[in-house]
Amino acid sequence: LAKARACPYLPKRDPHLIKWPSRLANNWPLPRWHCLRPEHPMSTLYIGVMSGTSLDGVDAVLVDFASGCSVLAHQTLPLTPVLKQTLLDLNHSGLNELHQSAMAANALAKVYANAIHLLLDQQGLLPAAVRAVGVHGQTVRHQPGLHDGVGYTLQLNNPSLLAELCGVDVVADFRSRDVAAGGQGAPLVPAFHQSLWGDTAETTTILNMGGMANLSILHPDQSVSGFDCGPGNVLLDLWCQQHLGHAFDADGAWSAKGKPSEALIERMLTEPFFAVSPPKSTGRDLFHVAWLAKHLSDFQALSPVDVQASLVHLSARSATEAVVRFAPQASRLWVCGGGAYNLHLMSLLASYLPKVAVSTTASHGLPPLQVEAAAFAWLARQFILGLPG
Repeated sequence: LAKARACPYLPKRDPHLIKWPSRLANNWPLPRWHCLRPEHPMSTLYIGVMSGTSLDGVDAVLVDFASGCSVLAHQTLPLTPVLKQTLLDLNHSGLNELHQSAMAANALAKVYANAIHLLLDQQGLLPAAVRAVGVHGQTVRHQPGLHDGVGYTLQLNNPSLLAELCGVDVVADFRSRDVAAGGQGAPLVPAFHQSLWGDTAETTTILNMGGMANLSILHPDQSVSGFDCGPGNVLLDLWCQQHLGHAFDADGAWSAKGKPSEALIERMLTEPFFAVSPPKSTGRDLFHVAWLAKHLSDFQALSPVDVQASLVHLSARSATEAVVRFAPQASRLWVCGGGAYNLHLMSLLASYLPKVAVSTTASHGLPPLQVEAAAFAWLARQFILGLPG
């Protein structure tokens, strides 16, 4: 983990670098209080910022941990098309990667800072009221355990710039710390899920259906485990963008119109990743356009809508088979992430798990799009307080 402290003074800089909230817009250069370290070292307010592999934007939440986990405010900001394309390109080797990565990290920090200031503005708070910000960054490479036995995971971010821009201490680089300790670097949310929902007499599973899908298993004895189980929305979004020009398949309406190809689904499920036992993690390093093209090569006669129908079954089957294999006692599956709003996907999850009660986390106190950002607020809190997470 890395921590970037907000500096005591903020030098004069171009106010157009960032869209400052209304309370600061006409006060340039920023007043000294803007960048002071927290006046309340015992503050229970933390901010979590998340941008995932779906590249569908930035989610930021302001959380009060005074009594449990209470989300006070939530902001979502889009990524510009140029930045989104740059981040997609950086998932693969290319020209001038170091420079492009550094510039993308700066651009991300500015989006994160905008989201943070919007949260503060929404609640009428000064930066000094917040103890710390936990920021995930944007994953562009994820290869734990490879190459030299340690491997690496790379999340673009500039936490020092973010601390300067928002005036709050920033905790970052979570995944690299986990990889250095021998972990997979993903998923990082199971401990948070345990803290929130672990007091249960039943085995409960939490499925985060983001770009990738990951599963947390909460056991009645208070133990917890978690792992990535396959692609979530990433292939669905890719195919939808190629054939409809839409960022995603709203409600899963398009995939619901198609006829899934059982042969294609079975072909895709031969991917060795699915058979590997946890701990395991994945990302765009594996599930990308070339992977999909390879599996579609013998299915050229399928219509685009039938391919989409097959892809949504792939996401549902890989997730539910992980539940059956590694949490056979589970009686509940709670879904978060963008996939929780795909009605067709949710119905498939329920059909593949007829003995499991399937719902979204909204029914259990936290809307699906707030869960992962809240997890990084919690991880920042754990770091600041010297507690495990």
